[in-house]
Amino acid sequence: MPPASSAIVAATSDSLPRQAQALARARAFAEPLLASERLDTGENILAHADAVAGVLHDIGGSEAMQAAAYLVYACQHLNRPQEVIAKAFGDNFAALAVETTKLVQLQRAARLKHAEVQAKKEEERQAAQEQDLPMVAPGKTVVSELAASQTENVRKMLLAFSRDLRVVMLRLASRLQTLRYFAACKGDPGEALASESLHVFAPLANRLGIWQIKWEMEDLAFRFLEPQTYKEVARLLDEKRAEREAHVEQVRQRLEVELNELGVKASVQGRPKHIYSIVKKMRGKSLDFEQVFDIRALRVIVPEVADCYTALAHVHARFSPLADEFDDYIAKPKPNGYQSLHTVVRDEQGKAFEIQIRTQAMHDHAEHGVAAHWAYKEAGVKGYAGVSASSEYDAKIAVLRQLLAWERDLSGTAQGLFDDRIYVLTPDAAIVELPQGATAVDFAYSVHTDLGHRCRGARVDGAMVTLNTPLQNGQTVEITAAKEGGPSRDWLNAELGYLVSHRAKSKVRAWFNAQAMQETVARGREAVEKLLQREGKTSLKLDDLAIALGLSSAQEMFEQVGKDELSLRAIESHLRPPLPEPELPAEGPVWLKKPRKNATSSSAGVLVVGVDSLMTQLAKCCKPAPPDEIGGFVTRGKGVSIHRADCTDFAHLQRKNPDRVIEVQWGGGQSSAGRDSPATFYPVDVAIEAVDRQGLLRDISDVFAREKMNVIGVQTQSVKGIAWMTFTIEVPDARQVARAMAVVGDVPGVRVVRRK
Repeated sequence: MPPASSAIVAATSDSLPRQAQALARARAFAEPLLASERLDTGENILAHADAVAGVLHDIGGSEAMQAAAYLVYACQHLNRPQEVIAKAFGDNFAALAVETTKLVQLQRAARLKHAEVQAKKEEERQAAQEQDLPMVAPGKTVVSELAASQTENVRKMLLAFSRDLRVVMLRLASRLQTLRYFAACKGDPGEALASESLHVFAPLANRLGIWQIKWEMEDLAFRFLEPQTYKEVARLLDEKRAEREAHVEQVRQRLEVELNELGVKASVQGRPKHIYSIVKKMRGKSLDFEQVFDIRALRVIVPEVADCYTALAHVHARFSPLADEFDDYIAKPKPNGYQSLHTVVRDEQGKAFEIQIRTQAMHDHAEHGVAAHWAYKEAGVKGYAGVSASSEYDAKIAVLRQLLAWERDLSGTAQGLFDDRIYVLTPDAAIVELPQGATAVDFAYSVHTDLGHRCRGARVDGAMVTLNTPLQNGQTVEITAAKEGGPSRDWLNAELGYLVSHRAKSKVRAWFNAQAMQETVARGREAVEKLLQREGKTSLKLDDLAIALGLSSAQEMFEQVGKDELSLRAIESHLRPPLPEPELPAEGPVWLKKPRKNATSSSAGVLVVGVDSLMTQLAKCCKPAPPDEIGGFVTRGKGVSIHRADCTDFAHLQRKNPDRVIEVQWGGGQSSAGRDSPATFYPVDVAIEAVDRQGLLRDISDVFAREKMNVIGVQTQSVKGIAWMTFTIEVPDARQVARAMAVVGDVPGVRVVRRK
C-alpha cells in the first residue's frame, strides 16, 4: 500500500469505524438498488461503484472508505437515506454518504445548467451566422468562456465540501473512473467535464499528493479536450520507442554502476513520460518535440543530502551539462516544500537527458506530497528539510495547508478556504454562494435586490420553511415573492436571525433610507410650495430658485428644507426685493471699516471685531453656542446676526451680500466668568430621526435629564413609523451637546442625531 494514500485517508475528518466485512456488506446492500441503474454518463452505477472502490484501494484507502463508495450511490435511491444507512452502518457512514451525495447533485445540476447555456449560446451563434449578423466572439471562444466559468464553480464547491476530506477523496476517485469509462467506450464526456477534470480535480489530486490519480487524470482529460494534439504527441512518443528505451536503459545501468563504485549507494530509475506534461513544456517554452529534454529522463535516489551533490559532480563530469538547465531546489526549495537537483546533460551521442537527484525522503515528499509529513514522524530523519508531523492532527493541518495553497494557485488569493460558506441552487440550477448560516432572505438578495425586497416565503428542497431558517450546502431554494412591497424591519433585528450576509443587510438599510429620503423630500417640497403660494411666486421655476440659492437642483433644495438644513427664512429673504439703502455718512458704513485691534464684547457674549457697541443677535436658524466657529452678517435695522460658520443660511447670505459679512468671535466673558458670575446659556436645537415606538420620547428626554440639560422645547412628527424630533436645549457650552448626542445615539431605535 503506498504510504501517501493511507496517510491522506488518516487525515480525513473523523475516521470511519472499522466494521467486520464492511466492504462486502456495503456492496450487498447497494447491489439490488444499483444493478440495473445507470449514471447520466451511461455507465452502470454498480460497475462505477466497483471501480471507485478499486481506485480507493489502489491509493491505499481503507476497506471502510471503499465501502463508503457503494453507500454514496445507494443513497440516491433511498427515500430516507440518513436513517436507513445509519441503522445499517452507523452515523459516520450515513453522514459521509449524504454529504457526498449533496456534492454529486450540486455538480450534476451545475453541469446540466452549463450544458443548457452552452446550447443556447451555440444556437444564437448559428442564428447570427445564418442572418449574417456580427457576433461578439466565435463559437469556440464562447464555449471556452462558459467552460472556464463552470470549472470555477466546481472549484468553489469542492472547497466548500473540503472540510470533510473523505468527500473529496470519493469525488476524485469517481471522476477518474468516469474518464476511464469514456476512454474505454470511446465516448465524449463533453468539454465541461473534461475541463473540470484538467483544471480542478487534477490540481487537487496534485496538492494532496495522489500522483497516480493526478497524472492519469491529466492525460485522459487532455485526450478529450485536444484529441488531435494528444494523438500527435502519442505518435511521436511511439516512434523509435524501443530504440529510445534501450538507449535510456543502457545509460541508466552505467550511471548506477559508476555511482556505486564511487561509494554512493544510488538507485537510478527511468521516469515515466506523461503526454500532458510534455505538451505543457512544449507550449511553455516554445519547443519542438525533439527539444523536450525529459523525453529521456532519469531519477537518481541516494541516502544523504551530501550524496546528492557527489552524484551531481559525477554526472557533470561524465556528461556535458547544459548551463541554463540546472536548478538547485535543495538549497532553495519550492514553496510547496519540493526539494531536488535538476540538471540536463548530453551524452556521447549528443542526446539530451534530464536527470533529477534527490534523497529517498525528498523523493517520498515529491511523490506523495503532504503524505511525507507523517511518513517520517521522527524529527531526525536525514535528507529531508520539511516539517514532520507527530500526530494525526498535524497531518490534517498539513493537508488543509495544501488545500489552501491549491486555492491560492487557482484564484491568486490566500483567502477563502477557511471562510464559512455554503453553495445552494436556484430552481434552474444556478449556483449561489452564501455565508454559513445564511437564510432564504440572504439567498433572495443574492439573486436580485428586487427579489429580496419582495421576498415573502421560501421552499427548500420543495418544503416550506420560515424565512430565518439557516440553509445547508446543496439545497435548492425557491422564493415566493409579492408583486410589490418592501422588506420588513424585523429583518434588521439580529436576534431574529433573518439576515447574515453584509450585502443583504446593506440592501435592506438602503431601502429604508431611500424611503425616509423620499418622505424628507416630500416634506421639503410641501413647505417650499406653501411659501411660494404665500409670496405669490407660484410661477417661479423651482430649479431656477434652487440654482439662485447655490444648489444644484430643486430636489436638493427640497431635501435640505426637509432636513432643516435650509430655512424657509433664507428662501423668503431671497424672494423679497431688497429695501432701499439708508443714507450713510461720508466716511462709509461702519461694517466696511477696517477692523481695529481693540474690540468690545456685546451683551450676548459675542465680540464684534472692529465695531464698538454694535447690537448683536444669535441667528435662530442655526443657534450658535461657544465654542462654535461663527460669522456675522449685518442686517438692516437689527444689528449683526451671528451664525455658525457651517450654517447653510449664512452661506446663502455670503453669496448674496458678501459686503455685509463681518468677522466676529466669542468674547471671553462666558468662559472666564468667576464663580459668583451668572452663567450664560445658549439655546441649541438637536434633530433626531428614529424608528417610532412607545416610550421613545421619554427615553430621549431621560438622556438630556441625566446630562443635566434643560429642555425648553420639543417638536415631534411621525410618518409611516419614522419619528422626526427637534429638542431645544440650553447649554453654556456646545461641547456638552456633542456628549449628549453620543448618548442619545445609543437609545434603541435612534438612527440619526445631529445639530440643526
